[in-house]
Amino acid sequence: MEFDFFARLVAIDPAKAALIAIIGGLSAMMANRGIAVFHDGLRPLIPEYLEGRMSRKALGATSFALSFGLVIGFGIPFSLTAPIILVHSLLLGTDVIGIWCSDNRRGFLLSGVIGAIYGVALLAGLRSIVDLFNMLPVNFMSNLSKVGDPIIVCFALFPALVVGYQYGYKKGIWVLIATLIGYLGTQAIGSVSFGGRIEKPVKLDPNGIALLLAMIAMFWFAMRERPASAGEGQPAAKGANEVLVGLFSSRIERIQKNIWLLVLSGGLTAVAATMSFSLLAEGPVSLQLMAQDEQTSAMLVSLARAISFIPLVGTTAIATGVYSPDGMKFVFVAGLATNNPWIAFIAGCVIMFMEIKLLARIAIWLDKYPGVKACGDHIRTAITRMLEVSLLVGGMIASNAILPGMGFMVVAGIYLLNRTSRRPLVEMAIGPIATIVVGILANVIYLVGLR
Repeated sequence: MEFDFFARLVAIDPAKAALIAIIGGLSAMMANRGIAVFHDGLRPLIPEYLEGRMSRKALGATSFALSFGLVIGFGIPFSLTAPIILVHSLLLGTDVIGIWCSDNRRGFLLSGVIGAIYGVALLAGLRSIVDLFNMLPVNFMSNLSKVGDPIIVCFALFPALVVGYQYGYKKGIWVLIATLIGYLGTQAIGSVSFGGRIEKPVKLDPNGIALLLAMIAMFWFAMRERPASAGEGQPAAKGANEVLVGLFSSRIERIQKNIWLLVLSGGLTAVAATMSFSLLAEGPVSLQLMAQDEQTSAMLVSLARAISFIPLVGTTAIATGVYSPDGMKFVFVAGLATNNPWIAFIAGCVIMFMEIKLLARIAIWLDKYPGVKACGDHIRTAITRMLEVSLLVGGMIASNAILPGMGFMVVAGIYLLNRTSRRPLVEMAIGPIATIVVGILANVIYLVGLR
C-alpha cells in the first residue's frame, strides 16, 4: 500500500476542510491583533506588548515556549486516539502563528492565510498518521482507542472529588454514593418508553445520569456558600471581581469592541463540535466520549468544564482586555446539544454574544457565590486528576493488548521516568504517548524477528 499525504489531503471532506480553515485563520488573525488567545497563561502578556512594556519578539518567543510542548505532547497524542482534533492542537498553534506574524496589515492577512493552512494541514496530517499506522505489520490503531475506555466510566466521579477538595472527605463520600446509586439505578431501569401510538423506548446512559446527579449535588453544595456579611451599621464591602471590573472597564470595552469577530468564532466552533462534523473536542474526556458516540455524556462533561472556566476566562479577560477564541467553552455545549450545524452556529453565536455582553455582570455575580467561584478551580483540578489515573490505566490496558507483558513495563517505565525529567510531559498525556511508543516498539520487534 502506497502512502501519499496529498492523496489524504484531497480525500478530506471539503466542508470540514473549509470549516477548520476558517476557524484556524480567524483565530490566528485575532491572536495577531491581541483580540483573543487560547492559552490562559499567554493572555496576561498581551497587554504588556500592547502598552509597550514587551517587544513583539519576546512575546513571540514566549508564546512558542508556552504552546509548542502542549501541541506536540498533549494535543496531538489525544487527537490520534479518536481521531478528533483536540482544540488545543488547533488554537495553541494559531496563537503562535498570529503572534509571530508582524503587527501590521500585511502580518494580519498573512496570519489568516497561515492559520487556515495550519488547520487543514492538521486535519490531513492526523488522517495521514492514522493511515500510516494502519499500514504497519502490527496494526495497533484499534488497540490505541482502548486508552480512553476507563474515561467512559470514570468521568462521573469528578464531582465527588470536587466536593471532597472543597468541603471535605466525608461530603465527597456522600456525593460518590449518590453517583453510584444513580449509575446502578439507571442500569437497572435500562430504558424508558413514552406513550402514544408508537412507543419509542429511549435507552438511558448510566454514565450520563450518574454524572448529572453528581453535578447537581456538587452545585447544591457550592450555591449554599455565601460571602461573609458586613458588620451591623457598616456598608457592604465590594467583592474582588466588582473592584476588578471598576479598575479595568476600558479593557472590557476593548473586548466588546471586537464582539462580532468573537461571535463568528463562537458560532463556527459550535458547528465543528457537532457530532455530524466531529471536528473539534473541548477536552480529552469529551473527545473520548465523542469517539464512542456518547453525545449526551460528552455534552454534560463539556458543560461542567465550561462552568469551571467561567472564573478563569472571565477574570483574565477583564484584567487584560483579551478574550479566548472559544470563550468560556459553552459553545462546545451548544454544538453537542444538536446535530444541526445551522442551529449550532446560531446557538454558538448567541452564547458568545451573551458571554461578552454580560462579562462584567457575570464577574460581579460570582462575588455573591464564592462557592461557585472556588468550584471552578476545583473542577479543573479534579478532572485533571481523574484523567491522569484513567489514562494511565487505559494506556496500560491498550499497551498490554499490543505487546502482552512488556506493554505494562514500558508504560510504567515512561510514567515514572517522566517524573524525574527536568522538563516532564503533562502526566495525563503519558498514557496515549506511551501506547504509541509501545505500538512502534511492537513493529520494531516484529521486523527484527524477535516475535
